[in-house]
Amino acid sequence: MTVSEDVRSERLGPMVTLMPDSPAQRIADDGMMLRVLVGSGVHGTAIDGQDDRDEMGICVEPPHTVIGSHRFEHYTFRTQPEGVCSGPGDLDLVVYGLRKFARLAARGNPTVLLPLFVGEQHVCYANDFGRELRERAGLFVSRYAGARFRGYLHSQRQGLLGLRSGGSRNQGRADIRARYGFDTKFAMHMVRLGLQGVELLRTGSITLPTPEPDLTWLRALRRGEHTKDEALARAEELEREIEALMESSPLPDRPDQRAIDGWLESVHRRYWGW
Repeated sequence: MTVSEDVRSERLGPMVTLMPDSPAQRIADDGMMLRVLVGSGVHGTAIDGQDDRDEMGICVEPPHTVIGSHRFEHYTFRTQPEGVCSGPGDLDLVVYGLRKFARLAARGNPTVLLPLFVGEQHVCYANDFGRELRERAGLFVSRYAGARFRGYLHSQRQGLLGLRSGGSRNQGRADIRARYGFDTKFAMHMVRLGLQGVELLRTGSITLPTPEPDLTWLRALRRGEHTKDEALARAEELEREIEALMESSPLPDRPDQRAIDGWLESVHRRYWGW
């Protein structure tokens, strides 16, 4: 596989270079088109010294994984071995194949949508295709995303109420519960998802980091300066707004899949030189 000569690469921020040691890793590295910071750092809700570094990449898959018998969905890399929780300064990276990224983004996955909206200061690497993707964020947003944001909000609420196991074996999360009486990180993400879901349905975009005054409120919640009941009440209000906007938002009901497919085909043909 050769990359077309007109594809320009530009490194815009810090990026860990991964030495290829597996076929999936080589695909991720060779086809990288965009790699960004995600997680609390990009939302603005990180607490100094307490958070790991979450990154997401997107790569163009080679021909044998698209029209051959092999498949490439994603590649993951963690500083810590499997079964060990990430701590301050650790890197958690996921690199999606472009087609899988497009499927998840078109479905409104709140986490997968982030690379479309992060600020330039949080872009670790982008080439022409990565910049094209960010310029085409509007292809992927629709009212359909409202159900995903509502679902993710529910998941965080269940964690906050102890109705799911996420974080139960994480000593850091146990320390948070012991200190504040409830998991303030679940609470913060619950409200944050509500805020972002409302903004996306109203405007077709997500402001990152979270704008004021909501950012100060979220950070205070994470520090235990708001109660669990306050967090639950705010999340309930935001959920009602999301439900109303799923009917009244100016966004289309669903993404234009034909336009998405046309752009995906164009990227693959140009990248492969076909």
